[in-house]
Formats: sequence, C-alpha cells, structure tokens
Amino acid sequence: MPDAPADIRYVAKNMRLDLRLIAEMVAPGTRVLDIGCGDGALIAHLTREKGADARGIEIDMAEATRAVAAGLAVIHGDADSDLAHYPDGAFDYVILSRTLQAVERPREVLRQMLRIGRHAIVSFPNFGHWQMRWRLLATGRMPDTETWSRPWYETPNIHPCTIADFFALCAMDGYVVEQWLAVDERGLKAPWKRSIRLANLFGQQALFLLRRA
Repeated sequence: MPDAPADIRYVAKNMRLDLRLIAEMVAPGTRVLDIGCGDGALIAHLTREKGADARGIEIDMAEATRAVAAGLAVIHGDADSDLAHYPDGAFDYVILSRTLQAVERPREVLRQMLRIGRHAIVSFPNFGHWQMRWRLLATGRMPDTETWSRPWYETPNIHPCTIADFFALCAMDGYVVEQWLAVDERGLKAPWKRSIRLANLFGQQALFLLRRA
C-alpha cells in the first residue's frame, strides 16, 4: 500500500494524546473500525504501522472527504443510526474516541460497538475532574477548560460523564473492562490505577478497552 500523503503522515506522528494511547491498545494485523474518525489520522497510523485493516465512519462531511481524498477507507455516517447496518463480529476493535459524550444514545452505541466488534476502545473527557467540580462550585456556571473548551451553547457534548459513571454503565450492561487508564492533557498517565475515586478526581481523560462478558 502506498504511503499516505505528507499531511496525513505528519498528523499521525503528532496525533492527539488519546489516539496515540488507543493505537497502543490495537494488536497488529487486526480489523478496525474507527467511529468519528475525523480526517483519518488514526486509521492511517494503524494501517501503516500495525498492518491493520482499518476503516472509518465520520459524520462531518468535510472531514470524511479529506480522509477519502487521502486514500483512506472512510464513509460519511452517523454512529447513532449507521452501526446497525454492520454484521455481527465484523471487526476485532471498534474505536470511539472523544465522541461518546456527543452521541444521542451512548448506551446503544456501546451495545452496537460490542456487537460488531470483539473489543471496544472508548476515550472521553472526564467531567468528574477536580477543575470541573471547582469551577462549577465557584462560579455556578458550566466549566470552560482546556479539555471542555466550548461554551455550553456551542458544545456538541450532550452526555458528559465521569470515569465513575462509565464504570457503573459497564457493570450494569455486563461489559468486561480489560484495560483502563486516566491521563492528563500533557500525556502523563495518572498514578491512581487502583483507585477509581482518585482517577475520577484527577484524570482529565479516560480510556477503556472493553469486551462482552
């Protein structure tokens, strides 16, 4: 397969923190679907570096068009409605990066992810971080931080959740958490691996690797 265009190669090397950590979770040579893949930087990286059969779905037509123009297998689609069209077990990994809080039916999206994939990898900004709590308490207004960087009336985020919330949802729906971690925006992994409570307080982002029970 030919190399991706220079702009995609550059983006892959400088991918968002959560995308770099997600890439570490994906085994070589596997089938991957990236939901909300943007311009396809993660897909290009997994294809080139891990020999993955990586595909994507993106709701933003401009981003999907850019990915297709770069030679990537990306289609325009909506996670809330289009995952139902994929057959059971079509992928080894289904990825949802920083998108869970923006879908209309997050619980159904997770169910579909673990129907069509053997594993699901989910990343999301943690609404339980101490800065969020403090700013809400101190100002009485929706927080505006480096991670949650848009005002409430412009944000696409309609279902913000915390790390503790996500653990509770996995337990309720019977998903096995194979791996999880909390990190800050500088890329430092939180040292609270054994404490969900502390990770929920100090982790700015969370990543989960899931499978069905």
